[in-house]
Amino acid sequence: MRMPHTIARCFAVAALLAACGTAAAQTPVVNPMPDGSRDMYLGLGLQSANRYEGGRSRHAMLMPVLQAEWSNGVFLSGATAGMHWSDRAGLEYGPLLSLHPGRSERGRALTGGGLSGTGSNTALPQIGMDGGTPLTRMTGMPDVPRRLEAGAFLTWYLTPEWRLANNVLYGAGQQHDGLRAMLDLQRIATHVAPHHTLSFTAGLALADARYNRAMFGVSPAQEMMTPGVTRRAYAPGGGIKDVHAGVRWNWALAPSWMLTSGTHVARLAGDAKASPLVERSVNVTVWSALAYRF
Repeated sequence: MRMPHTIARCFAVAALLAACGTAAAQTPVVNPMPDGSRDMYLGLGLQSANRYEGGRSRHAMLMPVLQAEWSNGVFLSGATAGMHWSDRAGLEYGPLLSLHPGRSERGRALTGGGLSGTGSNTALPQIGMDGGTPLTRMTGMPDVPRRLEAGAFLTWYLTPEWRLANNVLYGAGQQHDGLRAMLDLQRIATHVAPHHTLSFTAGLALADARYNRAMFGVSPAQEMMTPGVTRRAYAPGGGIKDVHAGVRWNWALAPSWMLTSGTHVARLAGDAKASPLVERSVNVTVWSALAYRF
């Protein structure tokens, strides 16, 4: 199923990091392409996000942008790869692999869910007592490394412009376990002016206890009681992790060039919001990137 605007098709939001903070797992629209052909975008952008999901301070970073799809159904979108198995109009599904961004008090991993791609920021000072830098709730907590997740996606088109996009991924927990799911309603490629389109998404993220313990849990050995900072042991359960919404603006500058910009807002909920690591329950990510189509 091919949308009339190629650039909007390739960059329509389809999943549902995030976001989380996450890095978003995007699923391009099925494109009946000639055998042996491919469609690819490469670019570079800037993103500003919370240092970690639930953190108060922010950081900015350079973000490479990569999105590609091939005639055999394989697609690559930033840190996510998958394959379309459906040839039925209005329904898309298939396997999905994603590199979870992890978490660090220094903000080394991407925390937002709007722009496909992976990236790293410039060198940041160590957070802690050194040099008079204030303590935070994340001070002394071990980094959660990037982890490979595996799962599947399912996208159902209610109309050509409205769709329900869902995915389930497993593997971001402390023992390479942990299950999370994204459920989103999306409005894609709304033409607001010549060469300009808007896309919208709103939905929620769910996570099991293993995932939440990895990202929001505190073990007894990690407790901290200092003036101004209290961090008690905490073992979260599963449930709704966040509710979120986003908007994307695509501007076709030329047949092969586009500027894509947007914002993504996620509000932590349930046991994730109650974590002693959370300094601010609302996480906002903004980005802008220039991309070239090959």
